[in-house]
Amino acid sequence: MKYEENPFVVTGRIKPEYFCGRQSESERLTKLLLNGNNVVLKSDRRMGKTGLIQYCFDKPVFQENYYTFFIDILHTTCLQELVHELGRAVYEQTVPRGQKMAQRFLRTLRSLNGKFGFDTMTGTPTFSVGLGDIEQPEYTLEEIFDYLQQADRPCIVAIDEFQQIGKYPEKNIEALLRGHIQKIGNCHFIFAGSEKHLLGLMFDSHSRPFYKSADNMTLEALPRDTYTGFICRKFAEKGRHIQAELAEEVYDMFEGHTYYVQKTMNEAFSNTDPDGDCTPETVNGSLQAILDGNNGLYREHLSRMTLRQKTLLYAIARDGWASQITSADFIKRHKLASASSVQSAIKRLTEDELVVEESKRYRISDRFFALWLTKTILA
Repeated sequence: MKYEENPFVVTGRIKPEYFCGRQSESERLTKLLLNGNNVVLKSDRRMGKTGLIQYCFDKPVFQENYYTFFIDILHTTCLQELVHELGRAVYEQTVPRGQKMAQRFLRTLRSLNGKFGFDTMTGTPTFSVGLGDIEQPEYTLEEIFDYLQQADRPCIVAIDEFQQIGKYPEKNIEALLRGHIQKIGNCHFIFAGSEKHLLGLMFDSHSRPFYKSADNMTLEALPRDTYTGFICRKFAEKGRHIQAELAEEVYDMFEGHTYYVQKTMNEAFSNTDPDGDCTPETVNGSLQAILDGNNGLYREHLSRMTLRQKTLLYAIARDGWASQITSADFIKRHKLASASSVQSAIKRLTEDELVVEESKRYRISDRFFALWLTKTILA
């Protein structure tokens, strides 16, 4: 069977020919960074922040003149983990560039000097540092910033899900990071995140250390015509065909949310024969395969919920976007217990990131989960 590259990429770096739209956003982000600005980049999760950042970082102007670093800190729970992720990213991007940077890395990161292994062929350090080796994270963080300041190129650091630092147990993390960032002249930052209200509080509140320290950018869904045109073109370029109306149906089903459209098209493309047509049956079968693959995960989500949390989740799934959820009308229509029970249930559902709030409306964060609920539980 002949291998053919799937043009609908859902993981890893996206080749320029498979990168859809975002021309104005990439130009603005590039311009801001080249002119020495920090940037706050907000969007829903899996809307394309990472792809946009990496697309810009891959441009020749950054590849040839800058060191670029990308870290995702969603999984981190404390300063120690943040420092570990940043240290690894800085090491992997700069030390392999030459002996001079390797020696500077060893000389500057004194707190970890005895923790590195060494490559037997080149004598350069290897980043074999464990979390437990970072005994003084504040001191090691200062050393990393000192190292970046001494780099032989300007640096750009992108920190994804930056709002996570507000959940760390240590106090004054924002002030600590802001203090370092203010002092370093050789480095600029992208603070990306999906919890837009938390990022807004960090960067727009007078009382917070990062107040007005970065330019704002927000990624919305790609325009309908742009995305569906891209889908039809990529099918055609690979010798396959999809009706524009069918691509539009998929776009509308997920309100243009990049990941869910992209994943559905990835699956549908793989299920379309060369020189064949992608039909509604192809798309429906592809969607069902995705939902079936997540069946165990979604049932596990439900198993952890109380009855009141489940009934509220089902109500939100029925409405798609739910508003005024503590009103008498909403409670009566969905046979919920009381306004107080709704308040406690929504608090837990949002804390667990199963439901997201936007402009006082609620929806299920994972759109495949919402679809699975309507097909499996609420059918």
